[in-house]
Amino acid sequence: MVSIADNLARVREQIAEAAAKTGRDPGEIELVAITKTHPAEKVREAIEAGQTLFGESRVQEARAKIPELPSNLRWHFVGHLQKNKIRHALPLFEMIHSIDSPALAQELNRIAEEEGLHPRALLEVNVAGEGSKFGFPPDKLRGEMEKLLALPRLSIEGLMCLPPLAEEAEASRKYFVQLRELRDSLEKEFDLKLPQLSMGMTQDFPTAVEEGATLVRVGTAIFGERTRP
Repeated sequence: MVSIADNLARVREQIAEAAAKTGRDPGEIELVAITKTHPAEKVREAIEAGQTLFGESRVQEARAKIPELPSNLRWHFVGHLQKNKIRHALPLFEMIHSIDSPALAQELNRIAEEEGLHPRALLEVNVAGEGSKFGFPPDKLRGEMEKLLALPRLSIEGLMCLPPLAEEAEASRKYFVQLRELRDSLEKEFDLKLPQLSMGMTQDFPTAVEEGATLVRVGTAIFGERTRP
């Protein structure tokens, strides 16, 4: 049976190969191991294999799991964040990948101020305009940027996307290109740095790396199929 350590080694190898293809330094790309629905024991196996950065997409699950694990781990929140869960999420996660509306950003800023925190955040972009997905429409984000950048507590570090599910990784490429180009144009227009691009999951992360991802969110390729609650 293939172990979590073997899976991690393979994923890291694929990241390095994809980076080499485009002349990138693999050190620029961070692997966020997504532990959604997987128990703490599996996370411990990944820790033993040298993984220290993990991601969760449900605040409830994270609140139960994170205290069971070593306190030196780093955690990113990658799911849809409900406003009533912000206060619970803030102390658990060093970065939130999924700021998907001006209202969520404002509420996050308000609560962060009350709690004396400065959360690092990414703006989620609905690259394909899917009705079932959260995120800023690409054309609307530009109009919201000034207000978002004026929120004193939020440290906006980049963009995130979740392309439509596809059989072939190649189908995601155009969306990764779109996110990178949107980031580049926002940097120019607002004279700022947005160094992070969170894109790519189990089915397409090497393609995302080729197109500039700095954070890839990989769960199934590391931990196996999700356990359904």
